[in-house]
Amino acid sequence: MKKHRNSIEFEVYGDYALFSDPVTRIGGEKSTYHIPTYEALKGIVESIYWKPTIIWYIDAVRIMNDIQTETKGVRTIAYANKGKDKDLFYYTYLKNVRYQVLAHFEFNNNYPELKEDQNENKHHNIAKRMVQRGGRRDVFLGTRECQAFVEP
Repeated sequence: MKKHRNSIEFEVYGDYALFSDPVTRIGGEKSTYHIPTYEALKGIVESIYWKPTIIWYIDAVRIMNDIQTETKGVRTIAYANKGKDKDLFYYTYLKNVRYQVLAHFEFNNNYPELKEDQNENKHHNIAKRMVQRGGRRDVFLGTRECQAFVEP
């Protein structure tokens, strides 16, 4: 894998992950893919550092822990019954996940008014600092209930 000049590398990990597709949510039940989707990884990188000036690309991902799943029963409010009843759905999560990610950015030329902000060195240094801090925004593994942590 070719490493770009403006690449960042980090590990992202968490207790649970849920990478699903709306098509697989049959009857409200969710089941995870065994590996993270490209868009999920891109969302993680954008949670670390995002600006409209740049577009992130995922170059490589390494699965560090064994793939394990766990099914949990989740009670949700049944909105059709005006909140009087609760429904039980089964969600299948990935358990104890850890990934190493390599990503780089390119400039977004769809915004000509941001041309003066296209400073590769500046954005690369900020992105590396945000990896050190664990991200600029909260990081999730697929869904909001699956909190993630980032380390260099």
